[in-house]
Formats: sequence, C-alpha cells, structure tokens
Amino acid sequence: MIRTIGVIGGGQLGRMFTFDAKRMGYHVVVLDPQEHSPCGQVADEQIVAPYDDARAIDELGRRSDVVTYEFENIAISSVEQLERHGYRVNPGSNVLRITQDRLKEKTFVRECGLPTADFEAIERVEDIARAAMIVGFPAVMKTVRGGYDGKGQWRVDGLASARAAFAQARGAPLVFEREIRFEKELSVIATRNARDEIVAYPVCENVHDAGILSMTIAPARIEERIAARAVRMAETIGRNLAIVGTYCVEFFLAGNDLLVNEIAPRPHNSGHYTIDVTPCSQYEQHVRAICDLPLSPPKAFRSAIMMNILGTGDGDRLAGVDRLLADPDVVLHVYGKRHAVARRKMGHFTLLVDGPVGDEHVARARRLHAYLRWVED
Repeated sequence: MIRTIGVIGGGQLGRMFTFDAKRMGYHVVVLDPQEHSPCGQVADEQIVAPYDDARAIDELGRRSDVVTYEFENIAISSVEQLERHGYRVNPGSNVLRITQDRLKEKTFVRECGLPTADFEAIERVEDIARAAMIVGFPAVMKTVRGGYDGKGQWRVDGLASARAAFAQARGAPLVFEREIRFEKELSVIATRNARDEIVAYPVCENVHDAGILSMTIAPARIEERIAARAVRMAETIGRNLAIVGTYCVEFFLAGNDLLVNEIAPRPHNSGHYTIDVTPCSQYEQHVRAICDLPLSPPKAFRSAIMMNILGTGDGDRLAGVDRLLADPDVVLHVYGKRHAVARRKMGHFTLLVDGPVGDEHVARARRLHAYLRWVED
C-alpha cells in the first residue's frame, strides 16, 4: 500500500503536485539542494542534497513507497540507482533516458511514425556544413541535453551564425533543426497508468516569450480534426514510452502539418489551468497514475487563460495583486520563491472564461497581467 511519495525536485511543479497528494492523504518527502524549496515548503519533509547524491537518493527511496520527479534535468544515475535497489519509480529511467536527450527523443518520435522538424546531429564544427545542406537555413541549434525555457538554443541563418552558436555551446553535442514557420504552438497534457489506460485534457494553445511560456489558452482555438489528431499522437507517444504518470507533448501547427516538438515526462506549465477549471487536475492525475488509482475522465467546467508571472530583477515583492484580484474571474498562484530574478517563473494566474476564448478575453488577460510589477520591500 502506498502511503509516502518521494519527489526528486523542489520547484513549483512539485509544489502543486504535493498540494494534491496531501489533500488525498499521502505523506510527501522531497529531495532538493535548496533549503525551503517551493515544494519543500508544503511537503512533510525535505532532504536537502544534490540530485546526484547517492546517499541522499537512497534515503529518499527508503522513506518512500513510490518516487517520482518534477522535472527531467536530473541525473539519470539517481533514478537507475533507485530501480537497481528495488525502489519503485514512476516514470522509470527508460522514459528519462529518451526525454533527457533531444536526439534520442526526436528519433523515438520518428520511430513511432510521427513527424518532427528535420534535424541532424552536430558533434564537431565540421558537421555544421553537412547539416546545413540537409536541413537548410534558417534553423535552430539546441543542446542535446539540459536546455529548457529557451536556454541552450540559438537561431541561425547561415554558416557564420551556426559556427558562432557552436562556439557558445562550448563543445556540447547539438541538434541542428529546421526552423518551423508555425501558426500555433500546441500541447496535449495526458496521463497513462500501468494498465495502459490514457486520459487526455483538451488541446492547449501556447504563446512563448523568448523561449519561456507566457500564456496558455485552453481549449486551443483550432479545428476539432486537428485537436483529435494531436490527442491521438500524444496517446501513441505515451504508449510507446510505456510512461506511468502525467506527461506533455508539445506540437507545432503549420497549415495542415502537425509536428511533434518536445516531450515532457511530467506535469507541465501549460497544464496549470487544470487546477482551477477541472475536478481532477493534471497533478491529481499524476498522483492517481503512480499510486495505482483509477484515472478521472478530464472535463473542464470553464475555458481558461493561464498567464505566467516572471521575475524582472527589480525586486522581490509582487505589487498590483489587489488590482488583479479585483477581477472575480482570476485565480492567483504564487510559488514561494524568495528572489524574483529576471525571467524566473514566480507564479501564474488563471482567468476563467465562460464559453470559447475570444480575442477580447486574451486582451483582458494581458491587461490584468500589466497590473503586476516587482518592487523592492
């Protein structure tokens, strides 16, 4: 019987997962190197140690009936160690091995029979000319491992800028990927359990700012046939990964082409809205999947617009909250991070919408977001 859940990673995703896990009666232990991490503030216990600390990882395994992780940029050796010592981990190291590595991930997607942007591997500067001939310009060069929120990515439009990007990567293996002129960026949040049952939330429409998600519209403003295709593709990926837990598949929509961009093997920023407009959020679904509980058919009571709140480096106190919350359709979430450094995800709010989301609702969400600013205490 599962009573205690271990979480590797103490960020906001772990925090929101923990809220649901504790509401459902579970004890939560988190491992994170930062004391009083966002997740650690609400968990029952926190082990303060690096993610690759073998002794601390083993301690987490001993204290937990099942271990999960809230982001994928952790040492895979830690997950392998837990599995080797007989501890239960969901999702397993097989999932992490693919989703941590952009080359393996894109190759896996192609092996599933699903389309991606054209890509080539770059290990040496001499590989750039060959990749450029095959893929063409403009392109995006990305680090194979470790990049997120736009980090470790360079847009290149010729050999000179590609070689400059290679130099900035300082020898890290790269993916040379064709730049897609997309109409929309989409995502599907889904959950799969060990019985191969999958539930999927409505397709989301995402807007990014320099690589960081700024706004999610749910459901996406797309044709039903495209939404159905995106869900089928996400289900194919979940089954072929044999993932147990909540995951996200991101897409580019370009005309009639729907291309898989990335896979996140855990709850995702674009699924935050599910906390406020569904009876069973993406985080509760994750709890259910990893703890062998029945999944809940996703249904939304209202449409939603989620707006990320990023730090600016101008101070650590969020001002304008009174004006924001004067709107009765707004729900605010703040993550408990001490310092609002520039571009750091500090919180989000959800604007609840009756009926389909229109341009007027998007404009309203942007006006509300403009009320917020970071100031010094």
